Amino acid sequence: MDQRDAASATDTADPAPAPKPAEATRTAHLDTFARDHLPPPEQWPELRFDLPELRYPERLNAAVELLAHTAPGRPAFRTADGEVWTYGELRARVDRIAHALTSRLGVVPGNRVLLRGPTTPWLAACWLAALKAGAVAVTVLAQQRPHELRTICAIAQVGHALCDVRAVDDLVKAEVPGLRITPYGGDTSDDLLRLPAPEEPYAPVDTAADDVALIAFTSGTTGRPKGCVHFHRDLLAIADTFSRHVLRPRPDDVFAGSPPLGFTFGLGGLVIFPLRAGASALLLEQAGPRQLLPAIAEHRVSVLFTAPTAYRTMLDELDGSDITSLRRCVSAGENLPAATWRAWHERTGLRVINGIGATELLHIFISAADDRIRPGTTGVPVPGWQARVQDANGTPLPDGEPGLLAVRGPVGCRYLADPRQRQYVRGGWNVTGDTYVREPDGYFRYVARADDMIISAGYNIAGPEVEDTLLRHPDVIETAVVGRPDEARGQIVVAYLVLRAGAPRDPEALRAFLTAELAPYKCPREFLFVDALPRTATGKLQRFRLRGDRALDQNADAGAGVKSAPAEGDH
Repeated sequence: MDQRDAASATDTADPAPAPKPAEATRTAHLDTFARDHLPPPEQWPELRFDLPELRYPERLNAAVELLAHTAPGRPAFRTADGEVWTYGELRARVDRIAHALTSRLGVVPGNRVLLRGPTTPWLAACWLAALKAGAVAVTVLAQQRPHELRTICAIAQVGHALCDVRAVDDLVKAEVPGLRITPYGGDTSDDLLRLPAPEEPYAPVDTAADDVALIAFTSGTTGRPKGCVHFHRDLLAIADTFSRHVLRPRPDDVFAGSPPLGFTFGLGGLVIFPLRAGASALLLEQAGPRQLLPAIAEHRVSVLFTAPTAYRTMLDELDGSDITSLRRCVSAGENLPAATWRAWHERTGLRVINGIGATELLHIFISAADDRIRPGTTGVPVPGWQARVQDANGTPLPDGEPGLLAVRGPVGCRYLADPRQRQYVRGGWNVTGDTYVREPDGYFRYVARADDMIISAGYNIAGPEVEDTLLRHPDVIETAVVGRPDEARGQIVVAYLVLRAGAPRDPEALRAFLTAELAPYKCPREFLFVDALPRTATGKLQRFRLRGDRALDQNADAGAGVKSAPAEGDH
C-alpha cells in the first residue's frame, strides 16, 4: 500500500478497540507512584490501534521484546574504538544489571530509576535492565545541571540513579533527598558493574503493556519541565509505525547519530529501532558533525539520525569523506529547511527523511521517505497515525489554511501530575503547538511554532520561511529569525546569522537578496551576526533567548546591529 493510501486509510477506518484504562489492568508495579499520578482518563487523547502490529498482548515487557528475537551472535552495539557487543553479550549484561538492581540495590517494580551518562552501550544496557526489572526509567541528559536534575527528581520522586562515573559530580551536587546514586564504569567496590550478582538469566517482571516504562522530560526552553509518561507498549509502537513503515530498516543496518539517549529522538533512533529490527547501532560519546563523518566511513554506518543543522554543517566537510555506506538519513528535532534538503541531495544523492515528533508522543508521527518526499514539507501521517489542522477551538480547517497541528495514534500525551495536560490534549487530539498547513494532496507543511509566529503591523510572518530563504545565500551557515517587541508595529523581524569565515557582514546585501525572494514586509529590519546560535543540550534552538536577551546583541561582532532601512512599500 502506498504510504499516502495507508495514511488516508487510518483517517477513515473505525478505530480498533482501545486497551483497558490504566486502572482496570493488573499492574506488576509494587510502587504505583507513576500510575497514580497519570492524568485522569477523561484527559487522555484518543488512542488508536488500527494496524494489526499495534494490537499488543495485555502482558508485555518492552526490554524482553527488544532483546529476545535476534540470534545471540549478531552485533547489537558498537563503539568508536571498535568494541562490538553481540546480542548474546548484551542480554547477559542486561540480566546482570537487573540482578544487581533488585538483589543488591533494592529496586522494586515501579521505582523510578534515573539514568545519566554519555551515549554508551552501558547506558543503553542500564535502560534495558531497568525495564526488565519492572522499574520506570527516567532519562536525563548528561549536560543537565544540578538544579535541573533536582527538579526532575522531585517531579518524578526518583529514589535510585545509575550514573556514568564521569557524570556523577553534578548529580551529587543536586542534593536530592533520599537519592541513592550508583556509579558505573569506575573502579570502586560500589560500582554497578562490580557489585556481586548472579550470572544466570534474569526472570523479567511480568509487566502489563500499559505499565509505565519511561518518564521522559521535555527539553523545553522555558518553564518547569514536563514529565511525559510512556508505557511498555508505547516503546514498541514507535518502532512498529515510523521505523517499520517509513524507515524500513534491515538486519544488517548500522545506525548512528547525534541525539543523546536522554532525548527520545536518540532513544528511538539508536536503541529501540535497531534492536526491534535485529540491527546494530554505533553509540558515539562525541557525535558532532565533524565526528559523524569519519565514524560513518570507519564503521560503515547505513542509517543516520541527526538534526538539520548537522546536515548543513557536514556539507562543508564532505570533500574526502566516504559516506557511500549511507542509505538512510533522518532529520528531526527542528524543521528541515528545503534549502538544506536540496543541498544535501545535490552533494550526496541521498534523500533526507524529514519528520516531526514530540517527547509527548515519543517519536516521529508525520514523515515521508524515498520518492514520496517533497522538499519543504514534513510529509504525511505515518501509518498508524492521524493528523489534521484545526483552529484554537478545535474546528478542522480547510486545506491551505494555517492552523494548529493535531495528531492521534497509538501513543498519546500523558503528563505526570501536570495541569498543562489540558493544554496539550484537547477533544481527544494531541495539539503539538506547531502551526501547519495541510496541502490539498494530504502533505503537511510546517509554518512555525505557534508561539513563534511574528505579527508585525498586522502581517503574519513565519520565521522559518525567512530562514529558509536566508539559508540559500552562499555565505549563511545558520540563521534564526524572531520577532522583537516594537511600540509602533507590535513586533519587528530580527535575523541572527552565522556566516562563513571571511564573509562580509553586509545587512543591505542580505536584504537585497531577500527582497528578490520574499514580500518586503517579511524582510528583517535588523541583521545581527553571531559566532553561534544558542541551543539546548538536545540541539534545539533557544528562540526565547534571541527574542529577549539583549546581551546576545551586545556580544555580536562590530557592525552586527546595523539596522537596514525599510524597502519601498514596507510596513
